[in-house]
Amino acid sequence: MSNTRYDLPVPDLETEHYWSAAREGKLLIKRCNACERPFFYPRPFCPRCWSDDVEWIEASGRATLYTWSVVRQNDLPPWPTRVPYVAAVVDLEEGPRMLTNVEGCAPEELTEGMALEVAFREETEDITLPIFRPAGR
Repeated sequence: MSNTRYDLPVPDLETEHYWSAAREGKLLIKRCNACERPFFYPRPFCPRCWSDDVEWIEASGRATLYTWSVVRQNDLPPWPTRVPYVAAVVDLEEGPRMLTNVEGCAPEELTEGMALEVAFREETEDITLPIFRPAGR
């Protein structure tokens, strides 16, 4: 039987720097040097102006909750042991939106615009996931 974790990302040349930083407790996003806009998810060009003059920057880790869904049933491993969990979209302070999980509070406590801050959950030796928690907790 395989130990492959299908719920985890597979870093590639474009995302390895992102995953390395996450292991160190840093949230990276990319910024376009041509139009000066930050963006997420990592890619080799700006999604607004198509420039390939982009660089990694460290995000503040502050965000607000844009929308979320409480997942109460998921039969695919390893999710049955984690339900309920909160799948969320957050607005990073720098502007981009990010798909993530919110932890550290009951789903009933979530509110639109809630202040959040990044935290990191180590899944394996190679993968640490950025998640978000209510600010100040």
